Amino acid sequence: MRTLIIVWLGQIVSIIGSGMTGFAFTIWVWELTGEATSLALFGFFAQVPQILIIPIAGVIVDRWNRKYLMMVGDTVSGLLTITVLLLYITHNLQLWHLYLAVGVKGTFNQFQELAFSASVSMMVPKQQYSRASSISFLASSSSTIVAPALAGVLYAVIGLVGILIIDITTFAIALLTVLLISIPQPPITKVGTRSSTSLKQELYFGWRYVAVRPSLLAMLVLVLLFVFADKFADSLVTPLILARTGNDTKLLGAVYSAAGLGGIIGALLVGTWGSFQPRIHAVLLGMVGAGLSQTVFGLGRVPLIWFPAQFCSSLNFPIMGSAHDAIWLTKVKPELQGRVFAMRSMVMPISSALANLIAGPLADRVFVPAMKPDGTLAPMFGWIFGTGGGAGIALLYVISSLGMLVVGGSGYAFRVLRDVEIILPDYDASAE
Repeated sequence: MRTLIIVWLGQIVSIIGSGMTGFAFTIWVWELTGEATSLALFGFFAQVPQILIIPIAGVIVDRWNRKYLMMVGDTVSGLLTITVLLLYITHNLQLWHLYLAVGVKGTFNQFQELAFSASVSMMVPKQQYSRASSISFLASSSSTIVAPALAGVLYAVIGLVGILIIDITTFAIALLTVLLISIPQPPITKVGTRSSTSLKQELYFGWRYVAVRPSLLAMLVLVLLFVFADKFADSLVTPLILARTGNDTKLLGAVYSAAGLGGIIGALLVGTWGSFQPRIHAVLLGMVGAGLSQTVFGLGRVPLIWFPAQFCSSLNFPIMGSAHDAIWLTKVKPELQGRVFAMRSMVMPISSALANLIAGPLADRVFVPAMKPDGTLAPMFGWIFGTGGGAGIALLYVISSLGMLVVGGSGYAFRVLRDVEIILPDYDASAE
């Protein structure tokens, strides 16, 4: 666990720097365009390249040194930030530059994240998988608290240039921490050798592995649907708050910080007491809780509702996420996790990309006009959401949040899913 904590400390610094840059970019783009579509396209271009690279990334993670892959991810991210900085200070930065940068960065981050995920089972004992997963959620949630608050204040003082310089510094710190520690490699086993006979076979190995295990396949479909609804709603948060508050970036940062605080508390709860048993209950109930909280958020029009709703929503993600990860870590052999986790990870960029591609244009071209005072939906929903600025985005946000709730609740209807931990044996209890 000590090695994992050292890596985590370096990554949390880097994540905070990246979070500050991402928040500053959203302010810059919103001031430039004032459209939800422009912000949603950030998520789209970040996810699309990953869809193509994930199968290859899984093969590479299982074949190459995972420590070096993590270092490559940090290095490329730092170089991209330097490039954006140079474009900005020379007055050449355009919107498409940012889309390209997030696409390339997302691709290399996938190698880094897969290498880290596949190394967890080599750094901690099986009994600590849930707690180890909670550490990753703690890092990302800490970023969500600190990064928006800092960026919201510093953007007006040091501008985009200063924030980019901070980001570059944090990448250097993360790279140094990985450089100084030793990350164990998985042993070479018969099953690992058999599944490495050719690149083509390896590319499809993760798909075949899950396809013949209906319970894992059911979990994959569940996550596909939930992530689509969640990312659909998530892409609307920034334009919703800015439209409702007249571009109050400090309040936007405070809302994200409330979400980050909820994520930290959730991660600490998992780290202290562990997960529900069986873990699938934490996954399904966490989805329901997140969807319910986000529905309340979308119905609210004031910070008094936004802050606790975001807190409660984010509280659920470490609980369900760490339980979900622990199930996969327990059921899949360590030497196969790179390829299998790559297949699992492909679900998120596919669903996220589709959600981002649809959400922005649907909000700008359908729901925003429909919820204006003379819009077609105003008579039906105006008494709930109001009319005008942000009302249409709020309606669409609530629809997607209700989708999250339905996905989580429906999981209990399928035995192959709710009994996944009974149906599938642990990897160290199954015969070759």
